[in-house]
Amino acid sequence: MTAPTAVPLRLRSRTVLGLASLIGLLMLFWPLLLQVDPGSSDRVDPPFLFLVLMPVILAVVLAEMSEGGMDSRVLAVLGVLSAVNAVLRVASAGTAGLELVFFLLILGGRVFGAGFGFVLGCTSLFASALLTAGVGPWLPFQMLVAAWVGMGAGLLPRSVRGRREIVMLVVYGIVAAYAYGLLMNMWGWPFIAGIQVPGQEASGLSYVPGAPVLENLHRFLVYTLLTSTAGWDTGRAITNALAIALLGPAVLTTLRRAARKARVVRAEPAGAR
Repeated sequence: MTAPTAVPLRLRSRTVLGLASLIGLLMLFWPLLLQVDPGSSDRVDPPFLFLVLMPVILAVVLAEMSEGGMDSRVLAVLGVLSAVNAVLRVASAGTAGLELVFFLLILGGRVFGAGFGFVLGCTSLFASALLTAGVGPWLPFQMLVAAWVGMGAGLLPRSVRGRREIVMLVVYGIVAAYAYGLLMNMWGWPFIAGIQVPGQEASGLSYVPGAPVLENLHRFLVYTLLTSTAGWDTGRAITNALAIALLGPAVLTTLRRAARKARVVRAEPAGAR
């Protein structure tokens, strides 16, 4: 069975996307991967080189994917959905996790495919950051994780339709909400909870350089449960679930009709997967 897609992912594009995702995961999980001598008295600084590398990696990925067939109609649809998503994020403001940007991102990825969903995640978060003055060192990582959310929606089984499709998307929206919060918390955990200074007793939430992975992972899980999961992430999950359940059928129908009229959804060759 063929899969509709507005941005075809050829072998080279998939390879670049896979490598970029792997590098992105390593950057997000740097607190657990950083090797430090526990007895060292040297100051431990986060690897700020990531802040330079991440935008470059995203630029390479987007450039590669654009060579795969993003014509003017695809760009027009992408621009409209990115603008709507940016406005939705401004309107919801993220208060208590109420972020409507993921609702349309998931539905857009579902209709237009994984490649389009990846690009839409990047452009939506970038555009909304410009409108909300949310540009900072966290933005490239927000863009990447949101891109994974959109791409994942495009990879869900295509044969599911009707009520089962809505249920599937609701479940995916809930999982994506917690996954987004978990990944962003991991990257920012040492900045917010603090890095233990050698010679001082660590708090139950702070990052301890050189500590065993399981010990730091335990500290991180306690930190994210107390500061994010019970509030922001749960609010985001509820927002996604309600928006998809109530508005999903109508929005999916509208997006699919627009895709057919604009002819931006093409079919991949049967062996492409």
